[in-house]
Amino acid sequence: MKNYLCVTCGTQFAEAETPPEKCPICEDVRQYVPASGQEWTTLTELRAAHRNLWECFEPGLFGIGTSPEFAIGQRALFLRTSEGNFLWDCIALLDSATIDLLYSLGGIKGIAISHPHYYTTMVEWSRAFENAPIYLHAADREWVMRPDRAICFWEGEEKELGPGIKLVRVGGHFPGGTILHWRSGAGGRGALLSGDILQVTPDRMVSFMFSYPNLLPLPASVVQQIEKKLAPLEFDRIYGAWWGRIVPEAAKAVVQRSVARYLAAIGSSS
Repeated sequence: MKNYLCVTCGTQFAEAETPPEKCPICEDVRQYVPASGQEWTTLTELRAAHRNLWECFEPGLFGIGTSPEFAIGQRALFLRTSEGNFLWDCIALLDSATIDLLYSLGGIKGIAISHPHYYTTMVEWSRAFENAPIYLHAADREWVMRPDRAICFWEGEEKELGPGIKLVRVGGHFPGGTILHWRSGAGGRGALLSGDILQVTPDRMVSFMFSYPNLLPLPASVVQQIEKKLAPLEFDRIYGAWWGRIVPEAAKAVVQRSVARYLAAIGSSS
């Protein structure tokens, strides 16, 4: 019995003797099934050919990503606080070196994930760190392919994880699309950990999509709602989902300009 991993999106499935017949995450319009068809691997096989890389972005915040790139290619963020450490979003590869290093930094108190494309091996991460709770928005419950008692489905618009650390449901890419607001980030000016709910673009603006690989935009009303939900938050920096995708300063103004740019591009001014 194995917990198979989808090679295209990185989702891990419940234990089975044979690979799943299909990957519902990839069959959804927000993802895709390659022309060559669905392929499967396991965490054991992944460990044999890949390793994790690290980067410190600022005091208390580290990036963790896999080389060579696997599946969607996102990197996770490890947030250290005096009240405990949190993993934001998830990557498929978890190996002994990663576990040892994270324990040396204080372990993981909780795991929070922006949306289903980054659920991947979240259960493996939880079990490696004393069954750390996994916080997912209940609106995306149907996309969990490996249920586990560590998963905590939260409801509503906000959830406090600790002092100065708050999850905010903004929707968009998925109904439960979530960002993390870190009040102490960016030298006390505040930071958002956004996954690709707010996609940091190469010109250090942000954008919004229903489906990234299939280039399906969100309607104006949804993007305006995202802007409205971010308005009460104080933040000066945004950390996106990939290496190098960071808005380093003046991020709140960048979001406002980005929304205006997006609305103009889709032919909407309101």
